[in-house]
Amino acid sequence: MTSTDSNQTPPATKAPAKDPWDLPDVSGLVVGVLGGTGDQGRGLAYRLARAGQKVIIGSRAADRARGAAEELGLGVEGADNADCARRSDIVIIAVPWEGHAKTLEALREDLAGKLVVDCVNPLGFDKQGAYALQVEEGSAAQQAAALLPDSRVTAAFHHLSAVLLQDESIDEIDTDVMVLGESRADTDLVQALAARIPGMRGVFAGRLRNAHQVESLVANLISTNRRYKAHAGLRVTDV
Repeated sequence: MTSTDSNQTPPATKAPAKDPWDLPDVSGLVVGVLGGTGDQGRGLAYRLARAGQKVIIGSRAADRARGAAEELGLGVEGADNADCARRSDIVIIAVPWEGHAKTLEALREDLAGKLVVDCVNPLGFDKQGAYALQVEEGSAAQQAAALLPDSRVTAAFHHLSAVLLQDESIDEIDTDVMVLGESRADTDLVQALAARIPGMRGVFAGRLRNAHQVESLVANLISTNRRYKAHAGLRVTDV
């Protein structure tokens, strides 16, 4: 062996790929639900609280939020939107599309530094049924990111049936949750939050630029549900 051979540095060993299902523990995080007095927000608040998560419902009227929280029980608290945002680690946006931009603009400072999960679906309805609306920024999630530059915006929980979420006789919600965002660390947190609900699984589905088709797919699910008198969700195969 020559001196050159003996001084050679052995090739670096490539680190094993991270298991995509190795998700963080989110059980100690406080989850705020803005729009928590509406059907979707109330259902998410109920399911997360039932799973042991600390949940705060937010509403424009604190009294209304506190009333909804008392009805849910499970340690859920109610507050006005700003207080809810400030006290939460993760904030789910479940407000009606019509008030989406106005609500987020008013809460920009309160949501600074927070992990925001937008689950709003911009839909219109006419005699032919539901249809996706065109959003200037591309999607509700992208609008949220534009309005909340100091927040970490993700998108998830779009395809859940509010009826099933609120049904206390149902123990498991058999569905996958498409999770989108710019930071894998943030989408991992949201996937882990979804997995807190029995039967549910969070699946990474790309960056926020792909949120439009995820949001608009709800129009197709509404049509499916009307045709088959169902509460259809989604399952992603082979992952």
